[in-house]
Amino acid sequence: MTRPHRGGGLAGSPVVPYPHGGLARHANLPPGERLRVLLVEDDEGDAFLVGELLAETNSMIDLVVATSLSEARQRITGVDCVLLDLGLPDAQGLDGLRQVLEMSSGAAVCVLTGRSDEHMGIVAVAEGAQDYLVKGQVDGVLLTRALRYAVERKRADVNARRLHEVELRQAESARLERGLLPQPLMTTDQVAVHTFYRPGRHAALIGGDFFDVVQTRPDRLDLIVGDVCGHGVDEAALGVELRVAWRALVLAGVPDDEVLPALEQVLMSERRLQEIFATVATARLDLDANRATVRLAGHPPPLLLSGGRVVPVPAPGGLLLGVRPRRPIAYDLEFDTDDWSLLMYTDGLIEGRVGVGNERLDVPGLSGLLDEPANREVSLPELPAWLVGRAEQINGGPLADDVAMLLVSRGGGR
Repeated sequence: MTRPHRGGGLAGSPVVPYPHGGLARHANLPPGERLRVLLVEDDEGDAFLVGELLAETNSMIDLVVATSLSEARQRITGVDCVLLDLGLPDAQGLDGLRQVLEMSSGAAVCVLTGRSDEHMGIVAVAEGAQDYLVKGQVDGVLLTRALRYAVERKRADVNARRLHEVELRQAESARLERGLLPQPLMTTDQVAVHTFYRPGRHAALIGGDFFDVVQTRPDRLDLIVGDVCGHGVDEAALGVELRVAWRALVLAGVPDDEVLPALEQVLMSERRLQEIFATVATARLDLDANRATVRLAGHPPPLLLSGGRVVPVPAPGGLLLGVRPRRPIAYDLEFDTDDWSLLMYTDGLIEGRVGVGNERLDVPGLSGLLDEPANREVSLPELPAWLVGRAEQINGGPLADDVAMLLVSRGGGR
């Protein structure tokens, strides 16, 4: 670098040097337009020259100087760019660069090289630096431009990486959703099954809600709705495992009373934390006898729509899966007519607020929504979405938790 003539600093104000060169923060310049640069240079003359070059061009750059890599670790917080000399007392060449890249987090990195080792600058860019500068071949304008371009390139790299991560998460969510929300495995036309799923507002990823429908005989249909506590990839993956395990158990002809205990064993062996639990509601429909057997493991009860009335199925609540192994108690439900619907859902539907207090919609509130005269005009395939819309209207906004629903109907369905 060529030593410049010393001028009057920024806008005629006196230059206030750091101990090794550079400008202190100028109070009259907008802080949003300034960059903070950490120069890691053990040569006081070179460090002073960098500060002078920036001062002569009114660079609007605040310079902080460290004479070693260990000192740089203490000063790197809040820095936009690191200007690194590749020859330091405690780090040489690319080893120093790798350490700076590791500690710099979101900061850009430019390296300083000598004329004899300009090739090191090219290698440094390949290693992850945003740019390189050759000592003796840089003036103030070029130095300022290089530092600002490096910061912008770093920001563009960070944004591109974040976009890629979002795309990966969306692809992962799509795969998990296909696992959680399969197509019903059924051929009968004696009943119709309508499914619904909506992620909560808390995250882009789906949670651990799942459902499934499996027909094992012409007159038999098995249904499940479940919810793994928590939200995120791990919980969604566990929900997929539980759904697939349940389908395998049902298709394998495992006795009814043994299915949920076996499912609990899968949960306890696959969960990442002992605190993880799941709630489940199952129903086995005997179509010829027009009856159902309902089992609950800590899950809200299904709602029966029949004869113009809506009532919760009075099955014993049971214990959560994964808390204290215990076989759920079966409840036999007899349908009085051939026109009925059974609504199975996860608790995200009933946890919305009612009014301005802390009261929740809960099962009685959901029953009340289904009793509203307006829902008589809603077709059965559209009923789950209508329920969510009404729950959100009462809640005053989107529901916080995921919502999954199964609506199985026979005849007129009401």
